[in-house]
Amino acid sequence: MQKSITTLIKNNVATLTLNRPEVFNSFNREMALLLQSELDACEKNPDVRAIVITGNGKAFCAGQDLKEVTSPELNPGFKKILEEHYNPIISRIRKIEKPIVAAVNGVAAGAGANIALACDIIIATENASFIQAFSKIGLVPDSAGTFFLPRLIGFQKASALMMLGDKVSAQDAEKLGMVYKVVSSENFLDEVISTANTLANMPTKALGLTKRLLNNSMQNNLEEQLNLESKLQIEAAQSDDYAEGVDAFVSKRKPEFKGK
Repeated sequence: MQKSITTLIKNNVATLTLNRPEVFNSFNREMALLLQSELDACEKNPDVRAIVITGNGKAFCAGQDLKEVTSPELNPGFKKILEEHYNPIISRIRKIEKPIVAAVNGVAAGAGANIALACDIIIATENASFIQAFSKIGLVPDSAGTFFLPRLIGFQKASALMMLGDKVSAQDAEKLGMVYKVVSSENFLDEVISTANTLANMPTKALGLTKRLLNNSMQNNLEEQLNLESKLQIEAAQSDDYAEGVDAFVSKRKPEFKGK
């Protein structure tokens, strides 16, 4: 039986591939729970220093599998879908103190788009697109879309995209600040691998602390954020990576960071 998510760990990078290409990698309960499990495993595995989430086939993720929610036998109900599927996925993506790259290889719609937006870095192929598809079927955005999208592109643009349900091309998403980088289809895989390998070889202890600072900046006032920066800077300065970085700089050699 085909696994709905495949995992490959290479060079300290874990690549999690959504693997239901026949339904554009839309989520059913099994895939949502499996993604949570795979993220947990990546968090606990010291050999994983960066994570990539991508999709198999033409799509990154089309969101919720509507066949599941319209099936009397399979439908878990929206309360369970949100509280047991998507909300825990978003929480894990933000709480795991390792860099997470969304490699958006095609359409990212609904919850699929918002899972990508929750990641630390989005790299999109030139053929990718993003759609807040909820309004088209009488639903509201979920999976933290109403949290991240306004912060990425501004309140007015986010409001329009969520209400109108317009498709945003990869190129326009880059101009809006929704994604970090758009690359050609030919160079997409190489760019994703290069970025993930770069992150995995960086001082990932500091990257994790940076992620914590960014998370807290969403609700902290200036004084609270300054205090947290001081606290985490002291923690970073006590790390092996900091000692290695300084020694390498003084010695004019390439540092070898361990994420500790």
